[in-house]
Amino acid sequence: MTSRRAKTKKDIDHPILKKLPAEIRNEILRRAETRTVPAGSMVCRQGGPGDSFFMIRSGTVRIYRTTEEDIEMELAVLGPGGSFGEMALLTGSPRTANAVVIEDAELTSLSKEQFDKILKTYPAVSLTLIRQMATWLIDKDQIIERELRRQYVPPKLSILDFAVIIFLSSLCALIFNHSNPGGIKLLPDISLNSNIGRVSPSAAQMELEKNTAQFVDAMPSNFYDQEHIPGAINIPQSVFEIMYMMGLSDVDPSQKIIVYGRTISRLYDVRLANKLYSRGHKNIHILEGGLPLWKEKGYPVAP
Repeated sequence: MTSRRAKTKKDIDHPILKKLPAEIRNEILRRAETRTVPAGSMVCRQGGPGDSFFMIRSGTVRIYRTTEEDIEMELAVLGPGGSFGEMALLTGSPRTANAVVIEDAELTSLSKEQFDKILKTYPAVSLTLIRQMATWLIDKDQIIERELRRQYVPPKLSILDFAVIIFLSSLCALIFNHSNPGGIKLLPDISLNSNIGRVSPSAAQMELEKNTAQFVDAMPSNFYDQEHIPGAINIPQSVFEIMYMMGLSDVDPSQKIIVYGRTISRLYDVRLANKLYSRGHKNIHILEGGLPLWKEKGYPVAP
């Protein structure tokens, strides 16, 4: 499926490598392996072991997922300068997508084992690499989100159709609740750990002015970029492990943390607060009313 040929350090020139310090770049080049992969070759399979990261030097690679119904969902078509398999370096978790070569490609790969050795040898640049890969993952997450929006075109419903659906769904739920001793809730129940408190917007504003609490925005990054509480750090669920490592892993567990971020259907703040509590942070609080009530009170927000 693949053919190998030796490469010199100067022969491997990839945009990603240019962003790293020369010392770590040279170490990656020393450990990396470059191979020529013919068109039609499957580089990664969905569900397979996540043991390496790939940088595309030439050629084209298609990234796609296969649903349970065996429907292919295209995520991206990558060319020279592209990369895939970043999560493998961070977690070694199974592949979440397939990668197939559609035009003969030269790929430079770095295994998780090699990456771990680099971090042990150069601990000072670990954060630089992790931040770079967090950026790649967020970019890929946005690509997936755009592709999902493009592929899914919801059917057009009239206001009457929508009202009838809501009425019938509610009626069925109420009938089931009445006939079933266990009952069923119309909305999913996400319980907040009993040891996590709540804080009013006015009290939180005082904490902000005194700089005595760390504010954490639990919303997806595109919402955070639009508006957030000044000084708040963003830890979305999709990249929790990475962003936590960058923003809160070294914070004193006794430090007061105020979490906010929810929509009508998503309790991002509750989920994140529970996760932070499980990581040993015991002084966690949920902002009552979230960002909407905070803005209603006239407290500051940053773009």
